[in-house]
Amino acid sequence: MDGSGLISPALAGELAALARVSDDTSSESVLRGLTETLVRGISGCSGGSAELWRSERVLLSASHSELIVLAESEDALNESPAREARSTGAPVLVPDVLSDRRWARYAGMATRCGVRSVLVIPITVESAMLVVALYSVRPGAFPANAVAPLAGMLAEQVTVALRNVWDFDEVRTDAAQMHEALAGRAVIDQAKGIIMQASGCSAEAAFDELRRVSQHHQIKVVELARLLVSEHQRNERPAS
Repeated sequence: MDGSGLISPALAGELAALARVSDDTSSESVLRGLTETLVRGISGCSGGSAELWRSERVLLSASHSELIVLAESEDALNESPAREARSTGAPVLVPDVLSDRRWARYAGMATRCGVRSVLVIPITVESAMLVVALYSVRPGAFPANAVAPLAGMLAEQVTVALRNVWDFDEVRTDAAQMHEALAGRAVIDQAKGIIMQASGCSAEAAFDELRRVSQHHQIKVVELARLLVSEHQRNERPAS
């Protein structure tokens, strides 16, 4: 364990593992894995939460239901360590919520949830911000000299994990869109063939007819093509 007293090789390894992505990986699963890893790997940490602010969408994960309530109440209170961390972009340490005078209403809520000390670390990833909060049932659980090393390691590991997830999501989205486009092109070609066979027109004229009917009925060409193909297939089936 290094001089910070909070970071162990095992913790660093588990955080690095969050960067591995698969078909089941999502931003939500990364946040869930992050809170579980921190609570399990940091001595004195009784609970944790992670709040991701991205494109006006907020994702929240916490190790305990009480901490979800605490995190969600902070905006209503309009005062809390997490709000200060978001606004300043700097970590916020509360050695003891009972003796801290900065956020009296938050202190009352925190103590009712069994929290005595808090460490909040904000991490900026591209245009998003992740707010990681560590909680302990005892005061002074997070040494001041541990804040900078822990914040640095979290920023490095979490940034890689989230970027990997977002890049993977983009690839999956592109693949899905390409698949949809190819499927749409195939059904349009089928519909054109049906029209050409029925009217003896060219492929270009058949597509013009599809487009004219779709505009008249305010329906996408591909949806009209699917309807036409489906109707044609029903009519082609032998009567039972």
